[in-house]
Amino acid sequence: MKVQQIKEFGAPDVFHAADIEPRTPGPRQIRVRQMASSVNPVDTKLRAAGPPIAPALPAVLGCDVAGVVDSVGEGVRAFQVGDEVYGCATGVVGHDGAYGEYAVVDAAFMAAKPKNMDWRQTAALPLVTITAWEALVDRAGVRPGDHVLVHGGTGGVGHIAVQLAKTLGARVATTVSTTEKADIAERLGADDIIYYTDEAVADYVTRVTGGRGFDVVFDATGGSDIAKSFEAARVNGQVVTIVSQYEADLSPMHTKSLSLHVVLMLTAMLNGIDPGHHGEILTKAAHLVDTGELEPLLDTTRFSLADVAEAHRRLESGKAVGKIVIDIATA
Repeated sequence: MKVQQIKEFGAPDVFHAADIEPRTPGPRQIRVRQMASSVNPVDTKLRAAGPPIAPALPAVLGCDVAGVVDSVGEGVRAFQVGDEVYGCATGVVGHDGAYGEYAVVDAAFMAAKPKNMDWRQTAALPLVTITAWEALVDRAGVRPGDHVLVHGGTGGVGHIAVQLAKTLGARVATTVSTTEKADIAERLGADDIIYYTDEAVADYVTRVTGGRGFDVVFDATGGSDIAKSFEAARVNGQVVTIVSQYEADLSPMHTKSLSLHVVLMLTAMLNGIDPGHHGEILTKAAHLVDTGELEPLLDTTRFSLADVAEAHRRLESGKAVGKIVIDIATA
């Protein structure tokens, strides 16, 4: 099978085309003929720096899987050959990558593909949807009537978080930088738009919440200024972030009695903990897709499997709006 492989860590040009033998699925695994995948910030970090969670070299990266079951391992009951599936089940140490024509994955991480979406849309969903779900549902426990602030409401995780919070019955505010992104955020369901480059935190907390603060603040940007999230949260509020690999002053949490949650959705894959929960999340997400309550935002630039390096450059440029998808096969 054709793959995009790396033999060293570094800039996007470390990717090169290779032909390798497809692996036979083991117990509780399935092999998926890939229709599409996507690029996530974690993929670029693994490629660039090779942190401890990176797969051994030579490596195939890519976390998001979307395709047709090609082979089924012993003990698999949920899927059979020919099923259309999706999931985030690859691309880290101990697991195959998704930038190839086939991927062997643990069946528990997978779910049936949404009926009302094409392969490109489906491939954009897994990692970002699981991340947003773990943040808002599993950790923060967002309830009807909560006022939720999503930092970066048109980003990969953020645009899913805005929609998910709405399905949970929350009022949703989000930060954007341009009118174009504001229009997108409103289309996704955001109730309150905040231009973070033009308005101080204290000012938008007063304007949007009457000075009370937000019940839940979700930093979906992976930035390094958690202080803004603490400032925006109400007393006894909750803050969730997807990045905590930096030093920060946590003392503002004390005066407000805040709760802080850190979400890395790859934890289940890295530690073999409750993989079935990810399958459950994606099954519920597929229902939201099919009822018109959830849809991915796709960047307009298109890439094939041969263009993975360019797709990584596109993401790192900061110019993408929505998820970057890799087309791998035709129907």
